[in-house]
Amino acid sequence: MATRPLTNVEVPALEPISLEAEPLALRRLRAAGSWARGALALDAAMLLAAVLAAELGAPDAGIVEIAPVWLVAYAALVLLLLQVRGLYSWHVRLQALDDVRAVVTASGLAAMGILTLRLFVPGDVDDLAAQSIRLAAFSAVYLSAGRIAFDWAQVKARRQGDTAKPTLIVGAGRIGRLTARRLLEHPEFGLQPVGFLDKEPLEEPGLPVPVLGASWDLERIVEQHGIEHVVVTFSRAPSEVLLREVKHCEELGIGVSLVPRLFESVTERLSVEHIGGLPLLSTRRPDPKGWHFALKYSVDRVVAMLILLAAAPLLLLLALGTRISVGRPIFFRQPRVGLDGRRFEMLKFRSMRAADEPVVLPDLPADTAPGGVEGDDRRTGFGTFLRRTSLDELPQLLNVLKGDMSLIGPRPERPDFVELFERNVHRYGDRHRVKSGITGWAQVNGLRGKTSLSDRVEWDNYYIENWSLWLDFKILLMTIWAVRRYFALAE
Repeated sequence: MATRPLTNVEVPALEPISLEAEPLALRRLRAAGSWARGALALDAAMLLAAVLAAELGAPDAGIVEIAPVWLVAYAALVLLLLQVRGLYSWHVRLQALDDVRAVVTASGLAAMGILTLRLFVPGDVDDLAAQSIRLAAFSAVYLSAGRIAFDWAQVKARRQGDTAKPTLIVGAGRIGRLTARRLLEHPEFGLQPVGFLDKEPLEEPGLPVPVLGASWDLERIVEQHGIEHVVVTFSRAPSEVLLREVKHCEELGIGVSLVPRLFESVTERLSVEHIGGLPLLSTRRPDPKGWHFALKYSVDRVVAMLILLAAAPLLLLLALGTRISVGRPIFFRQPRVGLDGRRFEMLKFRSMRAADEPVVLPDLPADTAPGGVEGDDRRTGFGTFLRRTSLDELPQLLNVLKGDMSLIGPRPERPDFVELFERNVHRYGDRHRVKSGITGWAQVNGLRGKTSLSDRVEWDNYYIENWSLWLDFKILLMTIWAVRRYFALAE
């Protein structure tokens, strides 16, 4: 098929439909369904193992065994609750910690439900509380272990391309390009962009995937490329055209995802109300000046004090190693910008020898955050170990105790860079609504060192606008896992 112009953008020639294209798409669809069935089968097997373990050990614990009918009812209720929570549906982003929370919640709710039913059964009142707690605890542990292993296997398969869904992106503008780039950078999302659908694409170089056609080419492109998912971003196409495309995709059995307008203001706390057929979306976000964050900062100080007391021997060893490797002073002090743009001195263990000449701020490439070694590499062997393991950051617990920082939040930056970034990076200043953190949502998602600054700002603002105790706890666990993983690899 010959190429044709598309608003000054050359459309690549499309290959004829291959006889092998449909079987490949069907194999991928079957693979996606097999993961859902596999998750259900694994949960059922882990529940069976949990029930057997709980019941076999019950006599030794002095607890009366539960009648089999209640065990079957409990297992069925757990699986039903997991189904309602969407754990057997396909998701773009797999998050094992969120799945574990859902598993623990389902196990507890099912145990409470069965306990309530048994209260109405005459003569079935022996050890009810102990039986329920034991059953819920065993189920939560076994199901969580199975779910973590399953999610790990699924992410690995996605990264290898075994279950990737060929994806078409509607709209080749700035947001469409960003969507394609994110999906290409993160194959674990399970969506493989193959092209754009746009009559009037943004006339800028550097398209990550080609423009394959316009809205009237949808069915042909779907058939030719085995499209299994469509992401609708922003384009100049009228709303009725986009609605028609969405409806057509649904008729073809293709999954559809939408990037909403004003997406920067959309949070996870979203409610939908209707005025007739007109939906009204309302978002709720935590107030950085409200009591939630005041409580967070108070808890931060208490936890920082407890960690300092518990880690005192380690801190003394690190201080001694720093003293031997680089001499005095032990702490490196550097001005940083934190809450409401206020400056403070951030502490680290020194990891580098003193410079012979003043260190000049690096000239960074566009959209690149500072980080790593600047100028000559003056790190000592011990300093390299500190920086790779992030143990050089531990003195910032003193910053937390003083009130300059939080345990978790956006990483603070130097004043000179802040002035530059606030002029050039969209929403950079918004990250100063909260206290800076020792670790943050951007860092645990791989945005450390010389990485995309706009991506880091986006993740930081996501954290602020979707903050919860659970999110803080999740970041803490991910940070601990990252440090533990380094030591495991070092061994």
